[in-house]
Amino acid sequence: MSGYVFFKFAVQDEPTQLVEDHLLGEPALRPKSGMGSEINKEGFLELQGRLVETTTKLKQVQMQVRNKEVEKKRAFLTLEELNSLSENTNTYKSVGKAFFLMPMATLAKEQKTKTDECDAALATLQGSKEYLERQMKEVESSFRELLQQSPALARQVMAMSVS
Repeated sequence: MSGYVFFKFAVQDEPTQLVEDHLLGEPALRPKSGMGSEINKEGFLELQGRLVETTTKLKQVQMQVRNKEVEKKRAFLTLEELNSLSENTNTYKSVGKAFFLMPMATLAKEQKTKTDECDAALATLQGSKEYLERQMKEVESSFRELLQQSPALARQVMAMSVS
């Protein structure tokens, strides 16, 4: 679980008992009573899970955007090179380890199509990225609200050591 931060916590003002922490698989101190702190803790863990999920999805979308940008750039540069050649130049298309003689117009059309497809995919991915960024801000806002509502939980989170 590298890259993710999970917290163990117990409210200091209440009696505690040793229980198994399901996220970490390690013992953690939890309050015996106090339904309010239990609700805050559950809300905190839920928000933490949403944050991890949203962050993972956002990183995946960012990686897809980078890959599409590279693919688009490669197609654009290939198209520029094809356009700079004379019409009677022999052009070949790479298919696996083989090269096949192809008309330049066909290759240019393929590269133009690939560029257009990348533009469409980038527009879609950009929309997904913006949506996930809004989700991330919403989760962060919920974290702030939860910590403002529960000063004991905020103190606990601040006092925790990150494992």
